Amino acid sequence: MTLTTSAASQPLFLYSTTVSDVGTVRSNNQDSAFAGERLIAICDGMGGHAGGDTASTIAIRSLAHIERDNVQDDVKTVAHMMETSVMAAHDAIVGKAKRERRLAGMGTTVTAVALVSGYWVLAHIGDSRAYLLHDGHLIRMTSDHSYVQHLLDTGRISESEARNHPQRNVVMRVLGDFDIDPRPDIAVRKAHPADRWLLCSDGLCGVLEDSTLQEVLATCSDQEECAQRLVSMALRAGSTDNVTAVIADATLALNADAFDLPHQTPLVAGAASASLEPIADIINAPVATAPLLREGKQSPAARAAALRHGKNPDETGNEPQPEQRVAQPSTVREETGDRTNPDTGEIPVVHKNDGRISADPNDPEVAKAIRNEQIQQRKTKRAHTKRNRTIGIIVTLLVLLGLAGAAFGTYRWSQTKYYLGNDNGSVTIFQGVPTSIFGLKLSHAISATGMKTSDLPPSWQEQLQQGISFDSYSEAENHTKLIEKQLKQQQAESKKKSEGKSSPSASSSASPSASASASSSASSSPQGGDKS
Repeated sequence: MTLTTSAASQPLFLYSTTVSDVGTVRSNNQDSAFAGERLIAICDGMGGHAGGDTASTIAIRSLAHIERDNVQDDVKTVAHMMETSVMAAHDAIVGKAKRERRLAGMGTTVTAVALVSGYWVLAHIGDSRAYLLHDGHLIRMTSDHSYVQHLLDTGRISESEARNHPQRNVVMRVLGDFDIDPRPDIAVRKAHPADRWLLCSDGLCGVLEDSTLQEVLATCSDQEECAQRLVSMALRAGSTDNVTAVIADATLALNADAFDLPHQTPLVAGAASASLEPIADIINAPVATAPLLREGKQSPAARAAALRHGKNPDETGNEPQPEQRVAQPSTVREETGDRTNPDTGEIPVVHKNDGRISADPNDPEVAKAIRNEQIQQRKTKRAHTKRNRTIGIIVTLLVLLGLAGAAFGTYRWSQTKYYLGNDNGSVTIFQGVPTSIFGLKLSHAISATGMKTSDLPPSWQEQLQQGISFDSYSEAENHTKLIEKQLKQQQAESKKKSEGKSSPSASSSASPSASASASSSASSSPQGGDKS
């Protein structure tokens, strides 16, 4: 299709609104949405309690400049701008996740539509959806970058199977801290009066049929009422996710007064609503928080959820709801004395020489500021790495010195001790203690006693094997003499006992010999007398 960059003969006016609700299961809202006069966007964050809302907020901030950037209504320029802004959001999310490890694994979907010179420019990545109601027919303008959609496209499952597939929440392309292609799909379509857009997170389109969406979009003319109804219906249908809807209508600018459409203050919903000031700075215009779900915590779904969590639904429903908040850009805030310069989500805001404020990554000054920030971040990282390495070396040296000092102190102390031990079968006096540290023996033999351990009783040998410790050499020497004395006494007693046992044996053996001799003499004596 050939695109024209000239203004349409009858310029279109975009009027939009958004409603987002945390839902009945999640503890925080990770969806973010933007509804302006030129740009509408929805981002569904993921990645833990703190990660998803951060990622979706960064993406909204990265796209917000399109609401006010002056590009002479050039469609190709805006299409390129949307693509590079999405890529810049990806880089910002990855950079923040690397610097803050608690955010590791965070990511977000992005679905955004801009009205430029009579054309719709659509950027999309992830599984949030964009629907266009044109001439009473609902057209799904995006294809989910999900595993289930891949199965559908390849004919492996049916639509009915896809709705309840256990892996229906697995996305294959998304912005963030993943090894995935972050380049968005870009589409351009001719805009027509009465075109109505619905951008929604999967918390809504995942539970409502397309036919239901078409009926509500076609029959509910009031934008806010339409958004309120869709979000409420999704919660009643059992959605377990955050639920967000953006509704936008195109009408001829010359008929805007007839429809009594006032100049719109851009609305921000979900997680990004906590960052109104940075977004106001980016578009250099006031922004406001989106209206809350009217049913709020009094809806049947919310009351049922409160009961499931053991809470009184009447008490939770009476909690005060925050009022709509409007944030002014920094130029106005400075006039009122508020000089805060809040974080702008990794995309720097540049105050240009002509007084304008830009956060467009395509702006050379913004691109230069981004590069300067990245260079500074790399320098800071290198400095931190060098400092950490130096600290590591110092700590290691201190530990080694401490260990060496402890080892030396232990060795010095050990040399004031003595013990009796076994040295190659000999009772020996050692200086030190009978142990070692890191393979270093803390003792050495200094005096052999001349006693053999084999001559000692088994109990003594066992004690010598373990070492008999003393506080001084003289104590060890005295104990050696005592052992030697006791050993001699034992040896003498053993010898005496041995001799005592051998004497009775000799006499008893002699007696039988003497008896035998006497008997022989007596018998012979008488025989000799008779002969004579």
